[in-house]
Amino acid sequence: MTCGAAGLTRPGPWQRAPWQRRATGDDTVAVAERAALGTSARVAVWPPENLGTACAATGDVLAALDLQASRFRPDSELSWLNEAGGGLYMLGDGLAEAVGVALAAARWTGGLTDPTVGAALVSLGYDRDFAAISQGGKPPGGHDGEPPGAPVAAPGWPLVRLDGPLLRLPPGIRLDLGATAKGLGSDRAVRAVMSATGHQGGILVSLGGDIAVAGTPPRDGWPVAVAEEPEQAVPSQLIRLAAGAVATSSVSARRWRRGDAVLHHIVDPRTGRPAAGPWRTVTVAAATCADANAASTAAIVAGGRAQDWLTAAGLPARMTGHDGRVCRLGGWPAGDGRPVSVPPGSRVYAGGPR
Repeated sequence: MTCGAAGLTRPGPWQRAPWQRRATGDDTVAVAERAALGTSARVAVWPPENLGTACAATGDVLAALDLQASRFRPDSELSWLNEAGGGLYMLGDGLAEAVGVALAAARWTGGLTDPTVGAALVSLGYDRDFAAISQGGKPPGGHDGEPPGAPVAAPGWPLVRLDGPLLRLPPGIRLDLGATAKGLGSDRAVRAVMSATGHQGGILVSLGGDIAVAGTPPRDGWPVAVAEEPEQAVPSQLIRLAAGAVATSSVSARRWRRGDAVLHHIVDPRTGRPAAGPWRTVTVAAATCADANAASTAAIVAGGRAQDWLTAAGLPARMTGHDGRVCRLGGWPAGDGRPVSVPPGSRVYAGGPR
């Protein structure tokens, strides 16, 4: 069966919002922002005259990803797949790549990330766009005063089979690509921008703080602010990124209440419950943003084993505990304004920026 939702291709509400140019204090770099995919998107580019092209290319990539892989759009290919009830499906190229990246991440992390957590997230109340939850929107068939449902452990990524575009999905499994999709979006966007600009200059794309860069960076690398809390006014650290990507996962973001329980969006696939380890925020640098996104999520879920896992993976990381303790691994710089060295090679996304 071919997977899709023919005729239901209207743009999401965020796609109607224009890009807003932001002042940088540096006339060699241009920056613009807009809402996208339930978070914020930022494009930084040099030379500045490439900004319009960069925004258009990034917007096209994010619109396509939304229609392919959003769990909250009823007309997305992923939503159609989740409602189809299991079977053998021929995916579109974009969703096939996104599912392939999610499965590769699950294999690499030993199941610390797992795209079969969709039912677990729904049981916890994360059943619609987070803006609707945070603004008090009522879930279908219930209300936010109800306690969360019984935990639903992930069925397990090995049950999902992908052969090129052909997906075999067992009945009852709902996919969620949240551990890799934003990172994949940033990777796709910088690649698209470099193609659209004839590989001239450099580009940084951030989706909710998951950042990929490509091309020639500004002198000393792109400045990247590392924060430990949502809407943090003063960043915890400023690093420089010349190549690769940086992603942050945090249990301080995307939190909601169900009954007396305060929940967050990073689910331990083994239990179906929000991860409850010692780390509140983990930032990781890697060759691609999909890798960094998966690794930072895996570290939160790994809990007390996170340091060993990241060390074995050979990735620079900055981890902040619930007690405020900061742990740096893999050569992550200690001071402000210093470069972070990104190891070459991707474990999850061979098509990522070089």
